[in-house]
Amino acid sequence: MKVAVGSRNPAKLQAVRKAILRVWPEAQVEGVNVPSGVSEMPMSDAECLAGARNRARAAREALAADLGVGLEGGAHEQDDTLLLIGWAAVYAADGREGVAGTARLPLPARIARRVADGEELGPVMDELLDEHKSNHRGGAVGALTAGLVVRAEAFAMAVSYALAPFVAPEFYSDPS
Repeated sequence: MKVAVGSRNPAKLQAVRKAILRVWPEAQVEGVNVPSGVSEMPMSDAECLAGARNRARAAREALAADLGVGLEGGAHEQDDTLLLIGWAAVYAADGREGVAGTARLPLPARIARRVADGEELGPVMDELLDEHKSNHRGGAVGALTAGLVVRAEAFAMAVSYALAPFVAPEFYSDPS
């Protein structure tokens, strides 16, 4: 089985490998840079989900894979709080799809203000952490939880949930 991931970000690739190889140990997982079709800093569940779906479909097509996986991180405002979110989409050659989200983490006020004002979270975190491409490692979630949860783990759980229609199809098929 060949699985295409709509990114070459090491944290995203690690997340997909962790989930996919538990189900299909012989699977080939390969990343490819594809456009998300959404803004650099998605600001809603709908925009993140659209980006994940776009990446999954484009990656699958680009590598002629059996499955395409797209991951998109962003923020979502709820009850005057800006939440760190992520979405995963798995798209199969036969048209089946699974989608799922990550857990939500409230962004601290000083970070939320900057993101709400139009800054992208990755560079904001890089500046605060004095790092480069922190989103390729632990990401914002890793920094904000002091390493209790890192980006790859958060996305791996979402990919695992998005695989539900593929690993337990009997629950997702319409018997009528």
